[in-house]
Amino acid sequence: MYEYTTRGTCSTLIRFDLQDHRVRNVSFENGCNGNLKALSVLVEGMDGAELVKKLKGIQCKDRGTSCADQLARAVEGRLERNGKDPVKLA
Repeated sequence: MYEYTTRGTCSTLIRFDLQDHRVRNVSFENGCNGNLKALSVLVEGMDGAELVKKLKGIQCKDRGTSCADQLARAVEGRLERNGKDPVKLA
């Protein structure tokens, strides 16, 4: 299980697993409970590179980021640390 401390969002922490480049078991601490539960369900089993492609850059209000963007950044960082280029995987 990976943990990512968010920046600029109401959620403060994201937990997730990556299994064969697929995102599993996403959970958020704090933030918009219903929306984040829905996001977690929607991305379950999604290819990590595809998640990054779809969610990176989404903004909430004028924050310059969002919980979805923070999840994308977390997954992207983990893929890179595992020696995988998220752009080439997509």
